[in-house]
Amino acid sequence: MGAPGSGKGTQAEKLMDEYDCRQISTGVLLRQAIESGSDLGNKVQKIMSEGLLVSDEIVLDLIKNELSGIGESSFLLDGYPRNINQAQSLRDFLENIDKPLDFSILIDVPSEILIKRLSGRRTCSLTGKTLNVYFSSQSDLDECLSSGGELVQREDDNEESIIKRIEVYEQQTEPMIDFYRSAGLLLTIDGQGSVDDVYLRLKKLMEL
Repeated sequence: MGAPGSGKGTQAEKLMDEYDCRQISTGVLLRQAIESGSDLGNKVQKIMSEGLLVSDEIVLDLIKNELSGIGESSFLLDGYPRNINQAQSLRDFLENIDKPLDFSILIDVPSEILIKRLSGRRTCSLTGKTLNVYFSSQSDLDECLSSGGELVQREDDNEESIIKRIEVYEQQTEPMIDFYRSAGLLLTIDGQGSVDDVYLRLKKLMEL
């Protein structure tokens, strides 16, 4: 768990690479739906561009499809569930397939840092590398531009949309902290600092 820009996806990918577990990202699933050009994808695109959350039913169906053939493999849910209803539905589904959660990890980052992380995020049109106009080195930014590339911003990474997404997170997702704490599953780490520093904290907390 964590607000938009807290580093959920980045840390999930590092765990996946080192421990060979499957990462299930609702963001990826939703973007795949958008790229498909289907009616559902167009609906999802409109909702996300307004900084709102896609309905619980749509997201749960995407999650179920991903987990239906996972077998005995371990998995990481990246940024899901996002509210109490999703958490309860997920708990019931995972119990039915006998794969309950081991942990729910909260990556905690102040809102002002999140806004800079997201509003400053860019993708190099040549290499696909993710950069940030606030945090990346000038040499990394110049390398993309001097090679003829462009620094492309995602449509939903404008500041107005970001603030709305954080507000929605605070209203809907933060109450899950108590939900998972009461279930004895909650772990919390400080999400500030370098990716590697956060990853070391994460592994230590999970006793990996």
